[in-house]
Amino acid sequence: MNEEQKNKYYDKYLQAKQKGVKFWPDIIYKDLIVSFALFLLVIGLAAFVGVAQEPKADPFDSNYVPRPEWYFLFLFEFLKFIPGQLEWVGTTLIPGIGILILLFLPFLDRNPYRHWKKRKIGLMVMGLIVLGIVGLTVRSVVTTPEVEEVALAGSIAEQVIQGQDLYSIYCVECHQPDGEGGEVVGVEGLEGVILKPINSQDEMWTRTDETLFNVIDYGQQDLGMPPNGLGYGGELPRNEIEKIVTFMRYTWDERAEIPEEAIVGIPALTEGEAPSYEVHISMVVKRYCISCHRPGKENNEYLMGSYQEMLTTGNNADKNIIAGDLQNSYLILTLYRESILDPATGEEMIGPMPPSKDLKAEYVEMFERWILEGMPETADEAAALSSPAVEEVAPESTVTEVTPEP
Repeated sequence: MNEEQKNKYYDKYLQAKQKGVKFWPDIIYKDLIVSFALFLLVIGLAAFVGVAQEPKADPFDSNYVPRPEWYFLFLFEFLKFIPGQLEWVGTTLIPGIGILILLFLPFLDRNPYRHWKKRKIGLMVMGLIVLGIVGLTVRSVVTTPEVEEVALAGSIAEQVIQGQDLYSIYCVECHQPDGEGGEVVGVEGLEGVILKPINSQDEMWTRTDETLFNVIDYGQQDLGMPPNGLGYGGELPRNEIEKIVTFMRYTWDERAEIPEEAIVGIPALTEGEAPSYEVHISMVVKRYCISCHRPGKENNEYLMGSYQEMLTTGNNADKNIIAGDLQNSYLILTLYRESILDPATGEEMIGPMPPSKDLKAEYVEMFERWILEGMPETADEAAALSSPAVEEVAPESTVTEVTPEP
């Protein structure tokens, strides 16, 4: 830059300084307005968009795909192009060089011009960098597999409800629906073993939540209970074990007051009401049947995880449930404690269900009425089949009017 250019810039500087804006109150006022607007923006995003919640980190959960916040996704994607042994280059060296360049940029770029048209090289370099960041970010979003959504429980009531569902799947088979224990039937390695109740005061008052967690997580191999935690060969991540513990504590420990909204029972049928899978049958199945009738269990391939599975799966799919026919539906016969025999060999093909003890009479009746009504799936379908309540009409008065004689 020659002297003439320096003088021009100096003159412009003096003119701008004379016209200048006062720091107080003008600049402060503008900063306050912008800060308040940003504050409102953050509050709005928190209130209406929020942050996606995730379960606690579980080092044993190999299905979880870690990913950083969106503004670091380009670095996350960039690491995919660097061999593992050179990971330090992508995580430390290259970002460090980039930061140093930014720090020393005023000393490296001595161009006196500030108009963008006269800074083509800088614009080209920065444009390529921005395009690279955007491209890597988009590629990361497209190529990284989605993390399976996990039902998170924000309140005690939600934890109890979700824990009850998990208990029904993983624990009922041995410990029974209400933790009452008893003889184990149909479980390999534990057939005939008598289990003590786990819903008693002796159990719940003497075991801390940490102890209950460890029992479920590690198992009790000497007593025949396998580990359930992912880290020890089971199926349950840590957050799901915590939900089961919460369910046990708030359901069976009278010292813990269960929230009213967490009490989810099986709706009772009213006179003339047709049961539906959505409202009635699914609740009974979830509590008494799903522990055995799910993938990976010996159940004649009969699954009961959904309405369609109940009607279409199993080695005897055409006979398990027959609409309107209680005498030939295998499901009802097994609930009557009858065994289904193989026509060819005469051997027992399906035993009484549930294996350990009778299903409550009101729930057997619920299955009966559901099958007789044609197995409606939704509450609306069942409502259309329900008989209207009969209204009692008071008899007309039979009092005879007597006219007195004159």
